[in-house]
Amino acid sequence: MAHINLLPWREELRKHKQKEFLTIAMGAVVVAALAVLLGHIRMENIIDGQHQRNAFLQNEIDILDKQIEEIKELESIKAGLLARMNIIQELQSSRPESVHLIDELVRTLPEGAFLDSFTQKDRDLKMTGMAESNARVSDYMRNIDTSEWLELPKLGSIISETVDHNRVANFSLHGKQKGRQPAETIDSETTEGS
Repeated sequence: MAHINLLPWREELRKHKQKEFLTIAMGAVVVAALAVLLGHIRMENIIDGQHQRNAFLQNEIDILDKQIEEIKELESIKAGLLARMNIIQELQSSRPESVHLIDELVRTLPEGAFLDSFTQKDRDLKMTGMAESNARVSDYMRNIDTSEWLELPKLGSIISETVDHNRVANFSLHGKQKGRQPAETIDSETTEGS
């Protein structure tokens, strides 16, 4: 006689396989959720670390900006001091020139001529005065031409008139003061190394 198994073994096998599948699926979901959670935590840590680095860098940038402002301020103070030192040096070097200029004005002035006024702006000179004749003014211009300290005489105007029955020439004359070689100015590049 044939042996027939009447138990629902296929049904039980199917239920058993479904349980295994659900267990494996649940395990995969849990593992995937853990992986996502760990990835999220890792990314949060990376982002927090980057924020901390950014904050540190911004703090350092702010410190450097303050130092740059202080350096710029010191540079402007330095430039001002160098300019003052150059002016003082120029004044020191031009002090003897003033004495020579006044002395040369007296030496070049011919007899029969005198100055009413004398003005100087930088190296430009303007002399006004009176002379007994136009020839005295010409002599004065020639003397300026041969002078060590004066140069480039140029007649501005000459007006002849009679004063106390004497004929005089009122003149206006322009010239330049000869300059010595300019003293070396203090250069910021040469002082940076010191």
